[in-house]
Amino acid sequence: MRVAWREFRYWRMGVMHALAGGLWLHRFVLRGDRWAHLVSADRRALLEAGRQLTLREEWLQYRPLRDPTTGERVAAWHWDLKGDRLERALDLAEHRLPRR
Repeated sequence: MRVAWREFRYWRMGVMHALAGGLWLHRFVLRGDRWAHLVSADRRALLEAGRQLTLREEWLQYRPLRDPTTGERVAAWHWDLKGDRLERALDLAEHRLPRR
């Protein structure tokens, strides 16, 4: 099974995509370093993405997301990506925003 992830210009759209089972690549800067989370409510799809990015299963983190339409917390997981793994994820993204 091959999975694809994408970026969104607006946070809300990314969260909605992730809650619907899609894979959302969310970039951010932390203490001057470029990072991204690869986020989804579909744990199996995230595990497959992790295989594509050579990530170890025990690195997958559970973090519920708040559904912006209801305010309820929904089970979700994410990978932390930095450095070479972030660059690979950006290269493989189905849709990505311009580099920041």
